[in-house]
Amino acid sequence: MMSRRGFSLSLIALALAGCVNLSPDYERPDAPVSGNWQTATAVTGQVSADIGWETFFTDPRLLKLQNLALVNNRDLRIAALSLEKARAAYRIQRAAAFPEIAATGAGTSSRSPASMSSSGVATTSHEYSAQLGLSSYELDFFGRVENLKDAALEDYLALNETRRSTQISLVAEVATAWLTLEADHQRLKLAEETLSSQQQTYELTRRSHGLGGSSGLALAQAQTTVNSAQGDVATYKSQILQDQNALRLLIGTEIPADLLPGDELQPAAALVQVPDELPSSLLQRRPDVLSAEHTLKAANADIGVARAAFFPSITLTASGGTASSDLSGLFKAGSGAWTFAPSISLPIFNAGSNRATLDSARLEQQIQVQTYQQTLQTAFQEVADALAVRSTLDDRLQAQRDLTAASETSYKLADALYRAGSQSFLEALDSQRSLYSAQQDLITLRLAEQTNRVTLYKVMGGGWKA
Repeated sequence: MMSRRGFSLSLIALALAGCVNLSPDYERPDAPVSGNWQTATAVTGQVSADIGWETFFTDPRLLKLQNLALVNNRDLRIAALSLEKARAAYRIQRAAAFPEIAATGAGTSSRSPASMSSSGVATTSHEYSAQLGLSSYELDFFGRVENLKDAALEDYLALNETRRSTQISLVAEVATAWLTLEADHQRLKLAEETLSSQQQTYELTRRSHGLGGSSGLALAQAQTTVNSAQGDVATYKSQILQDQNALRLLIGTEIPADLLPGDELQPAAALVQVPDELPSSLLQRRPDVLSAEHTLKAANADIGVARAAFFPSITLTASGGTASSDLSGLFKAGSGAWTFAPSISLPIFNAGSNRATLDSARLEQQIQVQTYQQTLQTAFQEVADALAVRSTLDDRLQAQRDLTAASETSYKLADALYRAGSQSFLEALDSQRSLYSAQQDLITLRLAEQTNRVTLYKVMGGGWKA
């Protein structure tokens, strides 16, 4: 039989030799995306993730609103608190790799009656002790504790990337909501200008009708255009209030009046160029992709935890101190006391529980591989869609500007001819409707161009340096 000294030396030798990590070697899965973007707009430029958001957005009012949102938005607060919770969980798991040492002091007194004493005399005994020891410290020969710590760390890093993604999404959503509010202000301004013009036309038609120069049909048609414009004005006023409510929810507090946009759609963001990197290397910098990869690494470490359950578990419990029957002799020479109680647990039969746990861990790892690749594919689609929109926006904008200018010329000519009595009111009305529609479409396209800049910046990884 191995002596106590020999057993202790064996344990120390095993500890010095280090543990065997049973988790599989991590390899980043292949990126199931195309080798290039399917657009002709890719040109060399700075990577979106390297452009700080405070540099990308250019309107100072918008920047102030975004900073307010970063302080007050509840979704971001939840993400930050979840991250702190994951950090605490990692610290707890990391602490398990070190022995837990505690100091204890105890004193007991007991009395035995004479009827229960071998001497026939009642006796009173005292015992005092002071000890320093550790309990149930696991010697991590097979990496179970190490892999639990690694999994907790990867979970923390995944949540950190999730918070970054939430921050980037928040500043992008605030910008989109702010631009939408600005566009609706412009639509309201256009509707009010159109209403004023149509009211003037109605008054002219009403006077002409009174003099017999216009038919009742023309007067009724002029009335319908006024009523239609009044409806548009009311609609956009309501929409602006809803836009403000949406922006207020994102910011998490009241919006200062001086930070609200006006009725002129101004450029609020720079235009991100597409760098000449391959899609896979570019997208792997996105926070959501990085978060998925950290989750995959955590699942990889869980396999090591499950494998370690098949091997012996060795724990140590030990204490040392002094003990005495008299409190005054507790720290005198010869009062030393110690205990050393190593234990080993070897799984023999558990009805397949360990095997099922390992199978579950392996399947979870495979699920996370698919999740990671799906995240990459989704990221590729989002960038490709944003690039597809960008590839035609300039042409569409120019065509719409030309259409709006032509419609304005047509309306001015038709209105002049109507006022001169050379053309019917219906033709002038059709020209006015065409101009109004073209102006609305131009506002919509300008908004689409600005929001596309924000979307392209966001889907290519954003930039978070704060």
